[in-house]
Amino acid sequence: MKIIADQNIPFVKECFSSIGDVTAVSGREITAEILRDADILLVRSITPVNEQLLSGSKVKFVATATIGFEHVDIDYLNAHNIGFTSAPGSNANSVAEYIIAALLEIGKNHNIELAGKSIGIIGVGNVGSRVENKCKAIGMNVVLNDPPLRRQTNDDKYRPIEELYNCDFITFHTPLTYEGQDKTHHLADEDFFSNLKNGVIFLNTSRGGVVDTGSLKNALKTGKIKAAVLDVWEDEPAIDTDLLEMVDIGTPHIAGYSYDGKVAGMIMIYNEACAYFNIEAKHRIGDFLPKPAVPEVKIQIKGFSDQRILRAAVNEIYKIKDDDRRMRGILNLPLGKRCAAFDKLRKEYPVRREFQNTNIILAAENTEKVMKKLNGIGFQVNI
Repeated sequence: MKIIADQNIPFVKECFSSIGDVTAVSGREITAEILRDADILLVRSITPVNEQLLSGSKVKFVATATIGFEHVDIDYLNAHNIGFTSAPGSNANSVAEYIIAALLEIGKNHNIELAGKSIGIIGVGNVGSRVENKCKAIGMNVVLNDPPLRRQTNDDKYRPIEELYNCDFITFHTPLTYEGQDKTHHLADEDFFSNLKNGVIFLNTSRGGVVDTGSLKNALKTGKIKAAVLDVWEDEPAIDTDLLEMVDIGTPHIAGYSYDGKVAGMIMIYNEACAYFNIEAKHRIGDFLPKPAVPEVKIQIKGFSDQRILRAAVNEIYKIKDDDRRMRGILNLPLGKRCAAFDKLRKEYPVRREFQNTNIILAAENTEKVMKKLNGIGFQVNI
């Protein structure tokens, strides 16, 4: 079988070569011509998969190594008996860890004690539920909004969006949908921002189109929003660089780019492809995950606040400000080179391992409370 794959899927050649001949190309360079005699198509979120791409090909199976699949025309695949799978939950923990890193950085930069502050989570699926647990672990008060889950479960823990307007922080974790009662396109619009309390901290790691760029810029200009963290942008890779200059933390759609998450997504679609074609799977996730670069961190905590300890631990694994610094490098480039630079940041993203790979050793007494917080955001902890 011939397999065309996005080259940003880690180990895709090494893994999928067990079931066919793999050609890896840039996701934006996957064309109908390249797919003409392909049997399997493996993508990430930047490749629109639709009739225009697939018409005339002999593709039998499509997989996206991402949790979302808004870029895939499922109706077209079903109508043409083309198999499909995604990787739900594969990078959910990665995104949740990104949120924690961002909250700790914002807390430091704006002298905000996170414990006791409220955070509204819009979208409580694989990602949002992990954000909920980690935010609770560090002592934040969580308010959840997810209308589909509210109807499915009849659970009162999912609150109307109006009850989130007074939260200190708002974070988005929804899919991007354009129609229906739960439409999320431009959910964060002028009306949404006008209803928020003054000085709110705003985060979006879901999809750029969930937020109306002009309305967000206006909310930042007027001070309605005190600080913003954006990992996703409208019209990627042609992002609004004025908005990038306005946000506190801006990154190139890499919140879910932990190495663990990307490899997990690859293995998930590999297993589904093997099952679809009735082929024995010969690889497991352990075949591709190397030992962590930072297996252990010792932290002296005497006299430090819990929040400072948490930030010190997180920074040993993931310095979110480095991602922000690299992102801002595109501001110095000519307009015609910014899109390519944005994609390059994603393609050449450095290895980031998840917190569970690192053991934190605390050297102090009375550490039970901070141990619980470190465990809650994912670290292994010992005294």
